[in-house]
Amino acid sequence: MLSKKVSGSTVGMWLLIPGLLKLGAWDILKAWTGKTDIDIEPRIALQLVNESALCVNRVRKKNSLGHQGFQLLNGMGRLVSDEQVHLLLNKHTIQDTQDMMMNLGIQRKLSGHYKGDLIAIDPHRIISSSQRVMVKKKKKPKEPSQKMLQTFFSVSCQTGQPIMATISSTGIPTTKASLNLINTTEKIIKTPALLIADKEHFTNKLFESTSNNSNMDLLTPTLNTQRIKNIIKSLKYKPISAGYAIAETDFYFSKKHTKFRLIAERFGEKEYNYKGFLTTSTKDAKILLCDNYDKRWSVEEFFRFENDMNLNRAATMNLNIRYGNLAMAMLAQAATYELRKNLTGVYKKWNAKHLANEVLAWNDGDVRVKNDTIIVTFYGSSQYIKKNEYINLPEKLKQNGINPHIPWLYNYKLDFRFK
Repeated sequence: MLSKKVSGSTVGMWLLIPGLLKLGAWDILKAWTGKTDIDIEPRIALQLVNESALCVNRVRKKNSLGHQGFQLLNGMGRLVSDEQVHLLLNKHTIQDTQDMMMNLGIQRKLSGHYKGDLIAIDPHRIISSSQRVMVKKKKKPKEPSQKMLQTFFSVSCQTGQPIMATISSTGIPTTKASLNLINTTEKIIKTPALLIADKEHFTNKLFESTSNNSNMDLLTPTLNTQRIKNIIKSLKYKPISAGYAIAETDFYFSKKHTKFRLIAERFGEKEYNYKGFLTTSTKDAKILLCDNYDKRWSVEEFFRFENDMNLNRAATMNLNIRYGNLAMAMLAQAATYELRKNLTGVYKKWNAKHLANEVLAWNDGDVRVKNDTIIVTFYGSSQYIKKNEYINLPEKLKQNGINPHIPWLYNYKLDFRFK
């Protein structure tokens, strides 16, 4: 197909290739599949990555995008079927995919995607319509229990980028799943950091394990129990600003348990409202509460911006398949983060769906080969792209220490034209 000029509307997808090369995506997929450059399995996985970037599901056989050069992105002359995808994902265990996610996280750290020492952790629960008999869980305290898939994310607060994700059925307690997430996150970051979480993580087991087995500290709000209310109200508060004061004391989950640090906020001048936090950190209380904890919302922003990238689907409760799909979405998200660096102005703030519609899909262009280089030409509007970052791309990649030859495209190089 490359011997002919291909005219299509998904030429924007080719903009992801520099980011995939920088991240070593092909080597990550080959390691996961256990295959080589000439095998189809890594290309099937790459198709899933590109589907996630487009925020669509099943861009496969007999789909309209299959006639617009989409399959060329994956180094194939056709799109693979649902059955081929199912067999590939089901072949690999959760542990296989977790190892792949750790490899991706390490590469992202080397690429500068994570900065600072604040990490937000949070569960992301997806309602499932599965007919299986399974434990039900509440997505929100006041909602009825439902069948759902549990995913757990750690996110760099400064950049808003995901570090690690794990997956489980609804039967797994938050504490157990969070310990696995913290352990894998620590292997990626490898430096001391402060984990910021919500009330679900206010458990003795989580605090004990983090305190004894991790070089990371933990900060969570306390539950609003009568015991904690009494402790907080009895403290002597130090005024910080008008209507705001802080106090702290030692806290034990029970007499047999370890001592932790309880910090309380008091709001108001005559009638007071209180809020408590528990931490293993020795940082100044004002810094922890006023400067650090509010940054936990970066994880909510991540869900809001990237949810359409197949992070909100639970079509099957086969965890091998779901975790594989999640890993491909995480790789796609990493590549789009690299792309956002080369967009102008407000376009950087588009959510995943908006980015897919305006940049990756529905742009007129063509794909052709000249000597050893694939030339992708954009026609018409492309004001959102910093064109200079893509013109003469092979030389720019070399200058950044990246091999410009694309292994899944049989070592062709890539360049862009804008007309």
